Amino acid sequence: MPKMKTKKSATKRIKMSATGKLLRTQGGKSHINGYKPRARKRNLRGLTSVDDSNVKTVKRMMQV
Repeated sequence: MPKMKTKKSATKRIKMSATGKLLRTQGGKSHINGYKPRARKRNLRGLTSVDDSNVKTVKRMMQV
């Protein structure tokens, strides 16, 4: 049986933290930003963890 291939789109969007949590970027800040307040765009910076309901699926996609 051949090896399972990693979903490259997942590896580009999601990374594993040192403690094993899956981290992702938040959406909603790539375009149509003119009307959004500074505070809203500032709060969308950085990483957030993947929801518990999706962890199993994402780990399977990333072959972790």
